[in-house]
Order: sequence, then structure tokens, then C-alpha cells
Amino acid sequence: MPVVVRLGGLVRDNLFLSIAVVATGVSCVFVPPDADYLHYFDYRTLVCLFCMLAVICALERVHVFTMLAEQVVRVLRTRRALIFGLVSVTLLGSMLISNDMSLLTFLPLSYVALKATDNEKYVAFVFIMETAAANLGGMITPFGSPQNLYLYQHFHIGVAQFLATMAVPFVASLTLIFATCALVPSAPVAPVALTSSVPVRTSLLYAALFVTAIAIVLRILPVWCGGLVVVALLIADRAAVAAVDYGLMLTFVVFFIFSGNVSRMSGLGGAVGHLLAANPLVVSALGSQLISNVPAAILGSQFTDHYRQLLVGVNIGGVGTLVASLASLITLRKYRAYQPGGIRRYLVLFSVVNFGLLAALLILMQFVFPAGS
Repeated sequence: MPVVVRLGGLVRDNLFLSIAVVATGVSCVFVPPDADYLHYFDYRTLVCLFCMLAVICALERVHVFTMLAEQVVRVLRTRRALIFGLVSVTLLGSMLISNDMSLLTFLPLSYVALKATDNEKYVAFVFIMETAAANLGGMITPFGSPQNLYLYQHFHIGVAQFLATMAVPFVASLTLIFATCALVPSAPVAPVALTSSVPVRTSLLYAALFVTAIAIVLRILPVWCGGLVVVALLIADRAAVAAVDYGLMLTFVVFFIFSGNVSRMSGLGGAVGHLLAANPLVVSALGSQLISNVPAAILGSQFTDHYRQLLVGVNIGGVGTLVASLASLITLRKYRAYQPGGIRRYLVLFSVVNFGLLAALLILMQFVFPAGS
């Protein structure tokens, strides 16, 4: 019985991955494993993703990001400024350390700050806006989200091309997010006294490894340098390597197999290709609502060469349903831990804000990236 209970808990905690494994298993029945499976994987993406996750875990373990955020929060003097500050540091964090890690880092800080300033009733709103900021803010960098990292490598996009593609949706997203935050009535708050210290030498080492990981992602350094990053971390902090989100890594592996199999199934692959041909941006954004934006990016990349529309689609598709971006589930778990009695209110507010953002961005992006462009 304990084994069954543990297995049930593992499935519950990784429900999306469990469903993906089942779907991939079914696809393997139609396309039995063979030598072509080895060509499904984007090995560079997997190396880059692992290096980024490991270094970010190391930096988080010495509280670098928390310390930087506290320096921002402690000088804010009004409720609106505090909310703007919390959302802003989460957004900036997503640009550098991905949406998942940004939320894991800054949600606890946000709860402490709001509770300390007697603004606990705004926890749901702030958590939802931070989630939107994390899911949309990371779109501006190739390493700001897993789907960006994959598409950047898969299509061999240049830095200038990437920035040119994402600039308009990024600015539009920021405008909508901060316009929504501005709706909160302002009031004076006492400064938040939060203090975190970091070991300077260790932090500098991890910062150097972080820069190295970014250089590998941007193809400035060869991919084999990832091995040096991992070795350095194993020497300096094995726990950081152990703390890597292996569930996310496995999700990539599973969907590489699933996408590769679908591409070899003429009927299903043809249907997906036909849909993407009509409007890659809208189809990928709406598809993300059902299967999440990382799998949508991997699957979509097998059937379209319109990388700009696909890239924008899976990024703005990160808002909407709870599963549109798996980072949203992180926030839900955190909110349930802090305020277990307010889940229904949270879900209603989450849906209003997220579907509002999704609708607005889809409409705006149709003018910037029209179908067939």
C-alpha cells in the first residue's frame, strides 16, 4: 500500500508529465521505436536547458535573487509602488532565470512583503499578476523560457532576429500588465525590513557560470562547454545539480519523442500541419491552452517554418488556462499553501485576468504578424 500511495502522489504532483508519458506511449504503438528515434532529440537544447537550470539553482541556494529583490522592495512606500515593484522583479527574473524559477524565488518574498504591510488581501491579485509577468516577461530573451530556448536552437535564430520578433509583443504585454496593476488603489505603507546575506565569493563563481551558460545558449561558446559548467557545479555544490527540475527535462524528452512520432503519422501529422498552415500564431497560442506552451512549441516546430509566428504564439499562449504554462501551477500551489480558503476566488480572478490578456494580445498580434506573413 505505501508503494501505491507514493506512486499516486508522484502522479498527482506530476500530472501533466504523467499524461504526456501516456500519450507518448500510445504514439509508440503506432510508430514502434527504431533508429530514427535518435534523431528526434535536440541535444543542444537539452544541454543548454540543464546548464541554465543547474546554475540558477546554485544562485538561488545562496539567495542572490532574493537579496536583489529585497533591495528593491525595501524602498517602496505605497501599496501601488509595492505591487509594481513585486511584479517588476518577477518580470525581470523571468527574463534571466525563466518563469518557473522566477516565481519560485519571488512569490514567497511577495507574500511576506504584503503581509508585513497589512496588504494580505491583495495576495491573490499580486500572485496572478506576477504569474502573467513571469509567463510573458521571459519572451524577450532566448533563455527566458524553455520554449524560447528550444525554438532559438531549433530554428538557429540570431539574437537580432529574436529581439526584432519579440519586441512588439513584449512591449504590448508590459503595457497590459502594468495598466492592470495601476487599477489597484494606492495607499501609504511602511518600508519592508527584509534582510538576506549572500556569500560573495561563491556568488561570483556562480555568476561567472551563469554568464557561461548564457554564452552557450547564444552560441558564443560551443555546447561542450556545458560539461565544464556541470563539473564546476558538482565540485562547488552538488545539491544544486540534484535540485534541477528533472521533471521539466523529462517533459522535453517525452515530447521530443511524441512530436517525432506524430510527424511520422501521416493522418495526424497532416491535420496538425494543415491547422498550422492556416495561422501558426493563433493555432499555437490556442494549442498552448490545451497542452501547455512548451509541448506546443516542440510539436509546432515539426510542422511549420514560420518561426516568428510560432515563437510569438507559444509565448502569448502562456496566459489563459492554468495549463497554458506549467509555471501557473506553481503559483496555484503556493497560493493554496498561503491562503487555502481562497482558491475559488483565486481561480475566478486568474481566469478573468489571463483570458483578458490572451484575448487582447491575440487581437493586437494579428495586426503585427498577419496570417501568411
